[in-house]
Amino acid sequence: MSLAHRHSYYEADARERIAGLLDSGSFKELLGPAQRAISPHLAQLDQPAAFDDGIVVGEGQLRGRRVLVAAQQGQFMGGGVGEVHGAKLTGLLQRAVQTRPEGVLLLLDTGGVRLHEANAGLIAISEIMRAVLATRAAGVPVLALIGSGNGAFGGMGIVARCCTTVIMSEEGRLSLSGPEVIETVRGVEEFDARDRALVWRVTGGKHRYLIDQAQVLVPDAIEAFAQAAWDALQPDAASTGTDTALAALQARHAALKARAQAWGDCRDGLEIWARLGIDDPQRLPLLDTDDFLAATADRSLP
Repeated sequence: MSLAHRHSYYEADARERIAGLLDSGSFKELLGPAQRAISPHLAQLDQPAAFDDGIVVGEGQLRGRRVLVAAQQGQFMGGGVGEVHGAKLTGLLQRAVQTRPEGVLLLLDTGGVRLHEANAGLIAISEIMRAVLATRAAGVPVLALIGSGNGAFGGMGIVARCCTTVIMSEEGRLSLSGPEVIETVRGVEEFDARDRALVWRVTGGKHRYLIDQAQVLVPDAIEAFAQAAWDALQPDAASTGTDTALAALQARHAALKARAQAWGDCRDGLEIWARLGIDDPQRLPLLDTDDFLAATADRSLP
């Protein structure tokens, strides 16, 4: 794909991402502008509201495949999840269980719970997590696409890891606590939030891909995310029976335990990359996505 013809996923807003991902004219928004699904809490706090409460939900076609889509609007309150925002996302996932599309795409752009609606937001996160798992149990894949300015933090970082597949670009970020939160709680000696290179080495797409918390890494292009999502929705020949699912979960837990033991004393992504057996890990942040994937193809995960 020529750089000149790429449409940046990072620079797009929620509706631009949906328009670029889905087949032209196929998207039908649910609870659109006319319905004005507005948070009932923000006005009480003298805060501005948005007619869609910062999330766009609907259905459309991804290269002929019927999918449901939710795209968070990071420009509104950092994509924070409140009561209405969460209800729209939960309702979309419940719709997926009922209508069985070929997949659900979650275009995440969020710092987590909206602090203005803390309790309602926390409850919404738990409902979203339950709905993601119920959707997967119904046989519908749920994909998390992360390549935005806010990334996926807080409770929505957990939601991302509940999904079937996580697709990221280098520009995307994924974590539980944000850098500023870690610095505030544990001190700058633990994590310097002003060191942007460190932040990206620890929370960015390249690192998350290297430690298998993102299964696919793509360039910053809407077209690349669309191709990766379409590939991830291809029929899987693997069994989804209960015994197999339990065995896969147990294997995953064993792998996570091994990685925690192998990397628990590391303070920077560079240290982990070196332990993965990658030659000259310092060069990785400078590589474009294709060269990066080639340079790290032989990494050895615990």
